[in-house]
Amino acid sequence: MVKRALAAATLVLAGAVAGLALHVATSRGDSVFSWKRPDSLGIKGGKLAPCKRSPNCVSSQADPADREHYIAPIAFKGTALEAMAAARKAVESMERATVVRHEGGYLYAEFRSKLMRFVDDVEFAADGRSGQIHVRSASRLGRSDFGVNRGRVETLRARIEGRIKA
Repeated sequence: MVKRALAAATLVLAGAVAGLALHVATSRGDSVFSWKRPDSLGIKGGKLAPCKRSPNCVSSQADPADREHYIAPIAFKGTALEAMAAARKAVESMERATVVRHEGGYLYAEFRSKLMRFVDDVEFAADGRSGQIHVRSASRLGRSDFGVNRGRVETLRARIEGRIKA
């Protein structure tokens, strides 16, 4: 009797996992894991939104002593508009990226994970006076991102710095 109950529970669980995998594999655009865009996005008071306490966010405007969240801004030469054009080109060159908003010195993009289509929000804000692009990359869901946001920003940094000419 116990074996049958265990087998039934296993089949139910396997069916749920298979159904979820099928949904994720066949859905287009939003999926069950996309949730809604955070209200905190954009530049407010001259700054991007701060990271939450969870380790799945990096920001160049975090306290440099906060090694978990801080990442250096991206240096650029040229105008802020040229920097943002390079940032857009870098974002568009990456898989599963969508530019949602690009206005002057601000760029917002969404990145979706391949398997489960989790959404990460990535923002850039050009500071023409300092010659830096401030960046924030944050996962919408979960606690840990296994370094995905930090790695993405470093990839974007390399692409942006390689495209901006002195």
